[in-house]
Amino acid sequence: MTRPGLGARATDEHAQGAGERVASGTVPAGHDGVERPDRRGALGRRAGTGGSTRRRGGARRRGGAPLVLLVPALLGLAFLVAPFVALLVRAPWGSLGALVTSPTVRQALWLSLRTATAATVVCLLLGVPLAWLLARTTFRGQGLVRAVITMPLVMPPVVGGVALLSLLGRRGLLGAHLDAWFGLTIPFTTGAVVIAEAFVALPFVVLSVDGSLRGADQRYEQAAAVLGASGWYTFRRVTLPLVGPSVAAGAVLCFARALGEFGATITFAGNFPGTTQTMPLAIYLAMERDPDVALALSLVLMAVALAVLVGLRSRWLSALVGAGE
Repeated sequence: MTRPGLGARATDEHAQGAGERVASGTVPAGHDGVERPDRRGALGRRAGTGGSTRRRGGARRRGGAPLVLLVPALLGLAFLVAPFVALLVRAPWGSLGALVTSPTVRQALWLSLRTATAATVVCLLLGVPLAWLLARTTFRGQGLVRAVITMPLVMPPVVGGVALLSLLGRRGLLGAHLDAWFGLTIPFTTGAVVIAEAFVALPFVVLSVDGSLRGADQRYEQAAAVLGASGWYTFRRVTLPLVGPSVAAGAVLCFARALGEFGATITFAGNFPGTTQTMPLAIYLAMERDPDVALALSLVLMAVALAVLVGLRSRWLSALVGAGE
């Protein structure tokens, strides 16, 4: 009769021996009494070695760029940077202060800032609800609506100015009635500048917020609806905070686009100093009269654009990239 302690000790010794054989890559002997290597252990070790090798190789590939890609990349970078360098080199730094503080420049800059800010507000008021409609509802012709919204980004701005004249001009489809019924004339006014800038800049807000809404987790909105929140309350307290960075990014890009608008503005609003002459239009006229003034104005606009991009912050840029995806 076997004592209870001996059976437990034998079982522990057998388990320990099996563990050592597994660790060494062998399996218990078969009927022929020969121990064979454990293929699973060997494959596991080989897989681990190969995985580390692949990781090291991937790190090397990320660290070094192929020459066939590096050369065009550097050429593209030089293509973008060289014009700005030339602008800085040719700038009249000695008289820059007097040129920038002249009444004409200050007037054009102040008008540009006011109209671009007003256009950004209009784009936010119209673009955010439009983006929500595209992202949260489904209707016939939705693809066509998206294409129409994108058109101001791809067509020449002067075409947008002609289209606005066809709609809001004194003989336009809507402008003729506004003039006849209310005596209201929109073209060639400061309001026309705001409308032209908002027309070309609105897609930046819509596309940014639309992409963010489609990528946001809708469970929070559904939870708010289950708890009895109204649609407007859910939009204000749940949806807007979720897409807040994208709204901010779209607004900043919208402001920058409105600040640099030229074609639609000169076509629909004209070029009247103090009324419709924004910075881009002042630069255009200065190129014919005094190139130094044009260079100084260009530096001012470049500095404003740089400040806008710096103010965008990395988290807003990340939100915009995610919206584009």
